[in-house]
Amino acid sequence: MRFHVSRRAGVVGVTTLALLGAAGVPATAMTTDKSAKPAKPTIVLVHGAWADSSSWAPVMERLREDGYPVRAVANPLQGLTSDTAYVTSYLATISGPKVLVGHSYGGAVITNAATAVPDVKSLVYIAGFIPAKGETIGELAAKSTPPLPLIATPVPAGTEVVIDPAQFREAFAGDLDKTTATDLATAQRPANTNAVTDASAVEGYRGIPSWDLITRQDHAINPDLQRFMADRAHARITEVNASHAVMLSRPDAVTKIIEQAAR
Repeated sequence: MRFHVSRRAGVVGVTTLALLGAAGVPATAMTTDKSAKPAKPTIVLVHGAWADSSSWAPVMERLREDGYPVRAVANPLQGLTSDTAYVTSYLATISGPKVLVGHSYGGAVITNAATAVPDVKSLVYIAGFIPAKGETIGELAAKSTPPLPLIATPVPAGTEVVIDPAQFREAFAGDLDKTTATDLATAQRPANTNAVTDASAVEGYRGIPSWDLITRQDHAINPDLQRFMADRAHARITEVNASHAVMLSRPDAVTKIIEQAAR
């Protein structure tokens, strides 16, 4: 029996496939290759206070080179409750498996948002806060010494704070060159004090595997406090000699732990 095989974009027409099937072609010849590797999870990066999404740039570049789809959320920094709702809405637009990565205060946000959407594969804390249910960032920060040199500004929605630019490098980015640290200090995004007074509501790490990169030279969140929170969350811990701005000073280390969690 003769028949015409029609191909569009390399796909055999439905009628042809039916005829081939009728001619006794084994069903296995038409099945999808099950040996194909599954798609990699989307890496969702959530920055913390006094930073923005651009702080992830070196890490995003490395993740994309390794084939990972990447998103960087613009965290509003207006309060843990509202920031969690915002990030949750953003996550709901991403289909498939996701790895949530939070730096500093962003760690508290991913902790609270993780269970509100499906397919969160793992959590990664980068020098991050990992609050327990009912705990505030302010309570945790009070255990970190010395206190951050903050400057407060009254705004219509309460009070916003920044790190004193003159002390920013020492507090936040001690292992970056002076020019880069000065630029970060000048462009830092203020955080509303609701970020430290809103109580955490969810312990996402209880049901989702977590990883933690602890920064030994951190003057923003004391390394001992980081270890306490990581141990409490039963996170897989890696330590690195770096400041709080580790995603800029040690992007390879940050990328490595994210990819460990993604696998």
